Amino acid sequence: MPVTRFAPRRLRSGFLLAALLIVIVSVLYANNLARRLAGEERRKMEIWAEATRQFILADENTDIDFVSGIIEQNTTIPVYMVDAEGRFLLSRNVREPKHNADAFYRRKIAELQASQQPIEVRISDEIVQYIYYEDSTLLRQLQYFPYVQFTIIFLFILVMVFTLYTVQRSEQNRVWVGLSKETAHQLGTPISSLSGWSELLKAAYPDDALIPEMDKDIRRLRTIAERFSKIGSEPELADCSLQPVLQEAVDYMRSRTSSKVNYSLCMPSAGLCVRLNVPLFEWVIENLCKNAVDAMEGVGAVTIRAELADGKVHIDVSDTGHGIERRRWKTVFLPGYTSKRRGWGLGLSLAKRIVEEYHDGRIFVLRSSSEGTTFRISLAEAKP
Repeated sequence: MPVTRFAPRRLRSGFLLAALLIVIVSVLYANNLARRLAGEERRKMEIWAEATRQFILADENTDIDFVSGIIEQNTTIPVYMVDAEGRFLLSRNVREPKHNADAFYRRKIAELQASQQPIEVRISDEIVQYIYYEDSTLLRQLQYFPYVQFTIIFLFILVMVFTLYTVQRSEQNRVWVGLSKETAHQLGTPISSLSGWSELLKAAYPDDALIPEMDKDIRRLRTIAERFSKIGSEPELADCSLQPVLQEAVDYMRSRTSSKVNYSLCMPSAGLCVRLNVPLFEWVIENLCKNAVDAMEGVGAVTIRAELADGKVHIDVSDTGHGIERRRWKTVFLPGYTSKRRGWGLGLSLAKRIVEEYHDGRIFVLRSSSEGTTFRISLAEAKP
């Protein structure tokens, strides 16, 4: 079973869940208030309609101050009055356009007729008028408030998540750099000591065939220390022929793994040139090969194929292992992800960092099935 050793995004998930709960409660509460306010506005408009009827029917002996006060109190609800045939009569609290006012009122009244039941104003048995109205500004603001609140909360959570991600990544980077440089520093002393012992052995036993092999391992340790020392620093890139770099990595892996693993390198005859930091890039290929050997459980074939397409150099590392589930194609590059009982799960994460941050390239799972997996590295071709 794959294991991720570093705790994943629980805090961010908690923030998102809290934001969702706040939005749901806000929407429910605001909708309830909006329904109640809409009912209040309906009752106000019924009173306003009755006041209008009384105002129309008033004669010279009627005190119209009270009904006028009711009519004048409506300063927020847009009102449209029509006759029995739906022809526009008058409006209140409506911003009338300077041009095509008749078309504006026809369109508005048609919209309101389709969406609400009008309030009847019966002037007499023969004369009936109707009132339509729109939501007040306050009601519209209340209806939109949850969505504005959601947008604000979403932006706040987005900034918070980005901040947490940046802080976490910065901390991880400091750990990477500190661990790498400390490892390089700690390796320096025993490597120097081993080099000195090697020189003494050469002087004492000049014909010993094992001493050159020991020198190879010492050089290998120097390479490893150099790789660690470059983590966290801007590496120097140089135009390199790709074939000898890949061949060196393949030869090293072939000498360090079982004879049951068959390595093959396929290169175009014309050769390919890319900008590389050779020690770091060889580390990437070695990590991919080690990952392939683990996936095959020490038995199978590893094929490294390089080609040029669309101005990019593609390096594919394929194995005949058990494959990776599609949903884990991106997860495998996370620090701490591993399918082994032992191991830190840093190999593919380190490879991704070296390829994408130091070489401005891409590394991803190209394809995977029960018959094997192919990782692809894409780099820009070096121009002569």
